[in-house]
Amino acid sequence: MAKWKWEGLGKDGKNSKGEIDASSQREARKLLRLQGIRAKRISAPSILELDLNELLADWGLSTPVTNKELTHFTKQLAIMINAGVPILQSLEILYKGQANPGLKKAIKVIASDVGEGKTIYEALSKQKIFSKLYCNLVKAGEVGGILDEILQKLSEHMDRIEKTKAKIKGAMTYPTIVLFVGIAVVMALMVFVVPQFQEMLTSSGKEMPYITQLVIDTSNFFQENFLYIVLGIFAAVGGFITFKNTKEGKVVLDIIAIKLPLFKNIIIKGNLASFSRTLSTMLGSGVSLVDSLEICIETIDNTVMAKDLMNVKEQVVRGKSLTEPLMKIDYFPEMVTQMMKVGENTGNIDQMLEKVSDVFEEEVGVVIDTTTKLIEPFILIFLGGAVATVMVAMYLPMFTSAGG
Repeated sequence: MAKWKWEGLGKDGKNSKGEIDASSQREARKLLRLQGIRAKRISAPSILELDLNELLADWGLSTPVTNKELTHFTKQLAIMINAGVPILQSLEILYKGQANPGLKKAIKVIASDVGEGKTIYEALSKQKIFSKLYCNLVKAGEVGGILDEILQKLSEHMDRIEKTKAKIKGAMTYPTIVLFVGIAVVMALMVFVVPQFQEMLTSSGKEMPYITQLVIDTSNFFQENFLYIVLGIFAAVGGFITFKNTKEGKVVLDIIAIKLPLFKNIIIKGNLASFSRTLSTMLGSGVSLVDSLEICIETIDNTVMAKDLMNVKEQVVRGKSLTEPLMKIDYFPEMVTQMMKVGENTGNIDQMLEKVSDVFEEEVGVVIDTTTKLIEPFILIFLGGAVATVMVAMYLPMFTSAGG
């Protein structure tokens, strides 16, 4: 996308000229027509005038749009619509102030589609960066004439969901990083520290204690096969990532994750918090229960839980209440299903689900703090034990010799 220079008749019928952002001459003419300008001549931009970031966005090579950027865009759009700014003008303002090339391109296409008479929902649906949840809520807002309220609610919803995901990701990342650091420390001791002692100990000619000989043999193995070990670690990590990205691999890992003693509560409650808040937002916006459940299931990151909730949706389609099949899921807390049942009976299921999501989010925070506190002692014991074992093994022959 670049600036195309044009000359022609303006809205007032007088000769005029200017510049317009477009990805092609055809698009430039179309945009000018929408503005009521009749172009006589359009000049292509020179290579020096091309915006590299926007060019990469046109080729699909720009940086992906983050949830934070999308949330910020949604919040700003809600504020401008609430202030009475026309939708096309709002999109134009957001386009000019947008830094991410991918989102900037999407806003421009959306503005073009809306200018041609399409609804905002139809324009958003054509862009991959907007989820099915996002598009359906916008559709509900358009139909109900409360687009600004829906967008504000949507931005708050996205912000809360992202914070919950960040907590879960942080809880899973911390032990992984420490594990790799521990492995690196042990390898450094075996490759660089132990050999310094080894020559001094073997030169004495005395028989080594069992633990010392074991550490020396381990160190020799690391030194002789260091390159293979490093390559093996990279191959294992690469294989794990590849396996994780396959459909079968994700199912296997999700089954394992939901059964891990330390992390299963984080995964279960984190996903249930996301499910409850999304369902609350959808129902509160006027979307039907069945459609809401279908969209909410797509937000579940664990395939085992998604399958269970898909069964819940099927039971609801057959005429059962929402809480009845939820009670049969063993990891769904009974207190929560009772709260939801009250909401169904009183007709305030969306408000009750919002309270349920608050409960789950609070519990996720507590579980993460507890899990972190439980993991830290094991990490200290592992690292301290590894270093202590090597040091004792190296100094034990010296102490034995001195004692003898």
